[in-house]
Amino acid sequence: MTDPTLDHVGLSDTFASRRYFRKFEGIMQHMLRVAGVMEAEGKLDRGEVDILTRYASGLTHTFRALSLKYLLVGRETGRFFGSLTMDERDSGFPVAEELMTMANDAQQAVSHLAGMPSVEGFKDQMVKAILGDRKIPTKLQFSLSQRLYYEELMKGQMFWVNNHPEAVWLKNLEGGRRQFRLHWATYDSQVNLPVIYLMELEDSGDVALPKDTQRWPEVQAHLNAQALGGLKLVTIARGFDEDFVDLHPKRLRRFHVGPMYSNAFTRQAGPLREVLAEANAPAGQDWALVWTEEELLSDRVIEEKAGWFSTVEREVFALDPFGGKGADLGATRSQRSIILPQRPYQVLEEKNPPGFGSVSKFVVSPQGRVLQY
Repeated sequence: MTDPTLDHVGLSDTFASRRYFRKFEGIMQHMLRVAGVMEAEGKLDRGEVDILTRYASGLTHTFRALSLKYLLVGRETGRFFGSLTMDERDSGFPVAEELMTMANDAQQAVSHLAGMPSVEGFKDQMVKAILGDRKIPTKLQFSLSQRLYYEELMKGQMFWVNNHPEAVWLKNLEGGRRQFRLHWATYDSQVNLPVIYLMELEDSGDVALPKDTQRWPEVQAHLNAQALGGLKLVTIARGFDEDFVDLHPKRLRRFHVGPMYSNAFTRQAGPLREVLAEANAPAGQDWALVWTEEELLSDRVIEEKAGWFSTVEREVFALDPFGGKGADLGATRSQRSIILPQRPYQVLEEKNPPGFGSVSKFVVSPQGRVLQY
């Protein structure tokens, strides 16, 4: 078996590292605009946009914190500090271990900050080093970057390896039922990609799910354990349906964010790699981000016996009735989308590689507008 860590590389060059983080910060901003376009077209409602925007913002904060942590990478700081490790083949994103380390750093941020001078204190020391010693205060710059890193962690709102389920009430239904939308997210350590889940369910319990001190912790633990990219949606939904007799999943979606392709940073194979190489776009425009949405819908409800005198509801899920791959896909449908700058898009249209006809394309104009084709 191939060792996946062989495709992990460290960004040890100062300018390359900073370009990488600027690229991702821009991409996440474009993703927010994509969500707006999808809302305008009726593909997402306002609540869904708010949830996806929150996770995109969390990724932005995570990349910003990492950019501060590695701000002085490649410079002589007087100690070995390492560099950001990214997955250059499968995802183009930082490896999951970076987020795990960041979560550990966040738990100890208060103690680190307590032992450091303030930002102004660092600046005063740097001015004295420049004027008095006539040298570049690289070590002080490094220490300041670490203070800013811990301050960023203290702000919270990060995208962690595990982002626990939350519930949003949608409406009350007949018969005393309630409808909720659950959402949670993970950073898949197998492929180093963010994955976002949305589930709409009906609650027939006596106490509303988020206020139920017994069911809600069990639901959160169950969904966290099942948040694996290798599991099919139908497997997750059926397991949930069987484990909670008074919770009825009606719709389950999963968004795989990535991979990110870049002629400067990644070496994935396939048509997009060739498109970016041929486009020869200037710095900041040599990228493409792919994401995949899977959706599973409940088709109907049946009743099954539960003991001698009672029955329970069971969902029957619709599996891709037209694609011919429903059983393999494990979902009702799957849709791939891509966002990329204008110049690579033009090359993509000219080459028209197989398999991209059904892909939704979102194109970023030089002015930053996002248009769908």
